[in-house]
Amino acid sequence: MKTTIRQGQRSWSFASNQVEAAITCLGGHLAPIRFHLPHGMVEPFSIAPWAEEKVDAKLPALLKAVRGDFFCAPFGGNETPYQGENHPPHGESANLPWKFESLQENKEVTELHLSLQTKKRAGQIDKRIRLRQGETVIYCRHQISGMSGRMNLGHHAMLKFPAHPGSGRISTSSIQFGQVFPGVFEEPAKGGYSSLKAGAVFSRLDQVPAADGGTADLSRYPAREGFEDLVMVIHEARPDFAWTAVTFPEERYVWFALKDPRVLRSTVLWISNRGRHYAPWNGRHANVMGLEEVTSYFHTGLAESARPNSINRRGFPTALVLQPKKPLVVNYLMAVAAIPRGFDRVKTVTPGVGEVALISHSKKRVTVPLDTGFLYENSP
Repeated sequence: MKTTIRQGQRSWSFASNQVEAAITCLGGHLAPIRFHLPHGMVEPFSIAPWAEEKVDAKLPALLKAVRGDFFCAPFGGNETPYQGENHPPHGESANLPWKFESLQENKEVTELHLSLQTKKRAGQIDKRIRLRQGETVIYCRHQISGMSGRMNLGHHAMLKFPAHPGSGRISTSSIQFGQVFPGVFEEPAKGGYSSLKAGAVFSRLDQVPAADGGTADLSRYPAREGFEDLVMVIHEARPDFAWTAVTFPEERYVWFALKDPRVLRSTVLWISNRGRHYAPWNGRHANVMGLEEVTSYFHTGLAESARPNSINRRGFPTALVLQPKKPLVVNYLMAVAAIPRGFDRVKTVTPGVGEVALISHSKKRVTVPLDTGFLYENSP
């Protein structure tokens, strides 16, 4: 399959009748993605402002390609070695070149299959991205084979919000609790700034303790220009699925993601709004939020996630156990849908036969065709 340069990265492109997608050869980063809705085209995912610039060769490959959504195994910074393994930031899956395996297309489905042979922990990851005709949905499946031992992992979706304050309304399915990263997320001496109270525990996104003694509303964004923050919310282990959603009322669409919370238990919110003044960020990474579905101890990495920590001591997993003869399958989907005027913020996502219904706090309803059964295909 031929590749082309898409915003600075050699990429494979594929499409359905309602979705146009590209994925980078380096790191398997999924973007740009265009969804065709009745009122026009939307492109929700972010691409780094330095994507077409020449950057320091010493930067991780991850930061050269960073865009859209990518799979992380292990998830996080990985600065601390674990049992002799030294993984790059967000793992080899986000940094190494992927191998093209196949592109299957028929009247109903388009599916791209890529693979990666890992080296830091020998094994294989198969990536399958599926589009279905008539749907504005991206079905993502990663199968990890041949590995053993603990592994934290996740998806790293990043949205670019319209610049006006509060343009996006963020909500999630029921959570057990949330916590601001308990360590130092950014250091002013190095040109990074944070606004939330380190380690603060919360139960609502709109009432999160801030460093200045007040509270911050994380359910509306953009906000808090000049700061970088990171929080994690722990989802209830629901019998169907957990979800994360962002409504853009003025743009008249909603983006949402569905997952199996037995596999991806938490959501990390990385809130990036001109808070990093060191290269390559240089104070220009603005109005971006990562909505990252993970089983991990925040963004720290494998060592901190595999060992006892403040989250797994409370009974919530921060790593999974891989078995060489039993591949782990991670299923995840992202979708967009047009919304009527007055649809404010998603309150519930309810499964139906071949569809889900999104109900807003303002009691507006949107039905989206998609296959929720995909989340449990070949799953634990």
